[in-house]
Amino acid sequence: MIIHLKSNTSTEEADKLGVQSQSIVLHQNGTYILITPSSLKEVPDYLQTHTESSFYMDSDIQLASKKYLPNVREIQLGDATIGGSTKNTVMITGPCSVESEEQIMACAELCVELGVKVLRAGCYKPRTSPYSFQGMGLDGLKLLARMREKYGLAIITEVRDSTHIDEVIEYSDIIQIGAKAMYDQGILRKCGAIKKPILIKRGFGTTLQEFVQASEFVLSGGNPNVVLCERGIRTFETKTRFTLDLCGVAFLKEYTNLPIILDPSHAMGYAYGIADLTRACTAMGVDGLLIETHPNPKVAKSDAAQQLNFEEFRNLYRSVEPVANAVGYHLI
Repeated sequence: MIIHLKSNTSTEEADKLGVQSQSIVLHQNGTYILITPSSLKEVPDYLQTHTESSFYMDSDIQLASKKYLPNVREIQLGDATIGGSTKNTVMITGPCSVESEEQIMACAELCVELGVKVLRAGCYKPRTSPYSFQGMGLDGLKLLARMREKYGLAIITEVRDSTHIDEVIEYSDIIQIGAKAMYDQGILRKCGAIKKPILIKRGFGTTLQEFVQASEFVLSGGNPNVVLCERGIRTFETKTRFTLDLCGVAFLKEYTNLPIILDPSHAMGYAYGIADLTRACTAMGVDGLLIETHPNPKVAKSDAAQQLNFEEFRNLYRSVEPVANAVGYHLI
């Protein structure tokens, strides 16, 4: 249950009521909000005189639920606005990993050429093997910051674990919580304490309920700027890397108030299928797309098979625009 307290409730009163009701206390837009477990279905007697309004929830998808906020939250990703009434589909592109200044600069220049506003690249890579390229770390973050300064691009990069969360927050404009870090409450709570946009990727064995509840950790910490990213789940199929759950996207659009970005690159795992999959994603009327590009994918240090070369990305970008327009969206 979500309970909005009356406007004359003091900080001391709100804190006491939060302790008494075992609730998380939020202060947003001049209102104190108590978030209790969804199992609570009635406002307790001791809260009646303090309650302005209340919202009963079927599950612990609460702050992210359209039963609470019926419209999609409007979120700023650098110069791009998604959600709300914008009907924008933001394109995010860049390599899997920062590998050198020359490589990331070439990707930044591709963004500028096409009008893409958000550059993505990993600096701390959560690899399955300890012997694979682990990313450039802080040096990579500094290169991304240099691209932002030189080209005016917003930067999104992934936090692998809580040991470097502060560095990622400092250098990036948008923090990506990857599929393997989605359950890390240290990361989630740290991201809840800031106001930068947070993109949470769905774990490849994660239910939709678990996925959205991860966002509740950030939302209940006071950060309303959360974006969900579907990037494919693990199924019985072995011919593609993962299976992109567009049925799950339909659920998220219907029941949550969070913008939704799709990542066809990680779902497909192979460059040949990414353009078709991207067009299918766009036709669903989503808030963003995340596509991996590289100047020369054959020599990429990570995820080489799924990264598009620049000409492939240019062709994809041009083909996506009319699809977005056909469903009432604008590709930015």
